[in-house]
Amino acid sequence: MPDAHFADPRLAPLYDHFDADRGDLPAYLALIDEFAPDRVLDVGCGTGTLATLLATGGRTVIGADPALASLRVAERKPGAGRITWLHAGAAGLPDVWAERAPADLAIMTGNVAQVFLADDDWTAALRGIRGVLRPGGHLIFEARRPEFRAWEEWAATQAPATLEIPGVGPVERRFTLGEVRLPLVSFRYEFRFPGGEVLTSDSTLRFRTREETEDTLVAAGFTVLEVRDAPDRPGRENVFVTRAGS
Repeated sequence: MPDAHFADPRLAPLYDHFDADRGDLPAYLALIDEFAPDRVLDVGCGTGTLATLLATGGRTVIGADPALASLRVAERKPGAGRITWLHAGAAGLPDVWAERAPADLAIMTGNVAQVFLADDDWTAALRGIRGVLRPGGHLIFEARRPEFRAWEEWAATQAPATLEIPGVGPVERRFTLGEVRLPLVSFRYEFRFPGGEVLTSDSTLRFRTREETEDTLVAAGFTVLEVRDAPDRPGRENVFVTRAGS
């Protein structure tokens, strides 16, 4: 079940306002260009920011997400008509792929790879992605390094913020760090709307080690080609570059 921040029709449109800084994406666009794929799958595409950027380069782009409210936001963006939008989680991709040609490259950015908390769910996600990639195609994704302890930075730096949302008015967002019981870290966003109504979104992420992640990739039929540092966040992220087997 996607978090309310992405699945609630009132909260999903707020994401692009409160998380407008996507300075992480140019590095991923450059990384994707290294492999020159014709067909790119954005897994957990959310509101479609990366997918729409990819589509401007003339590629065939498929954006998939289990949160329908986020897809509705994505579908309204300029250039969205060039993209195929699939209402599906990673594990369910083969079920909705139909007669489409397999993807050359799949990518997960942000926290997508960390929302799969149970081992079985993560394995199913990897196998679902593998099922729609061509043999020799690539899966690229990032995951936060647990040793960096990013949740401590979140708690220290995420001050309450109020933004003027078109058609809504001023909305305040507050962050609260919840339980930290590694490998799981929980947190909550609270949104206060004009008139005082409050909606909340609870999230939990799993912080896997590099070794654990590599083992699960191999078991799911991927070869780990390399593990890079995120150029815009040195020391904080592992960027896994993998190839699907035959």
